[in-house]
Amino acid sequence: MIIGLTGGMGCGKSTAARLFEEHGFSRLDSDDLIRTRILVDPEVVAAAAHHFGPTVLDAEGRIDRSALARAVFSDEERLRLWEEEIHPRLYALWRREIDAAPAGTPWLIEVPLLYEKELEKWFDLVVCVTTTSPRQFARLQERGISRALAEARISKQLPLAKKIELADFVLSNDGSLRFLRDQITHLVARLDLNR
Repeated sequence: MIIGLTGGMGCGKSTAARLFEEHGFSRLDSDDLIRTRILVDPEVVAAAAHHFGPTVLDAEGRIDRSALARAVFSDEERLRLWEEEIHPRLYALWRREIDAAPAGTPWLIEVPLLYEKELEKWFDLVVCVTTTSPRQFARLQERGISRALAEARISKQLPLAKKIELADFVLSNDGSLRFLRDQITHLVARLDLNR
């Protein structure tokens, strides 16, 4: 079984994913894969500098993620160009990780842009993590993301209400960690993990 986990920025996808791991799921965090495996690839670094100029690189010649975000999220065409560079590499990483695991391993893949990129067919089911807008922005500010950048990035995503409507299951992350854990425990108990 492969579950796609989505939701808006700051809704708690990573927290939910860690709780799925407690139930034996192997986890792939798309944002982490991009950060730790794709953005450090010399070909990707060269592509970033080529497309957006040397200002997206730091003094050591690595991608400066903050500078890259400012360059990419301010322009639709730049965003499209960058996604065409990054997303095929990400999907190939998913395939390699899943193919290398023992047969029958249950997977949970965090995919912020699951619906935006029409990736539903990758998954046996989709779970959406939600929270209120004030909590969402508060969590993002705790991560050091300015309100302006958060709004710019969220505006590029499908509205959370639409993700909720499309998902097979919805988890509310408005309460305690225990509340979220209980929802996931209940959901996993309902799943046929041999699918």
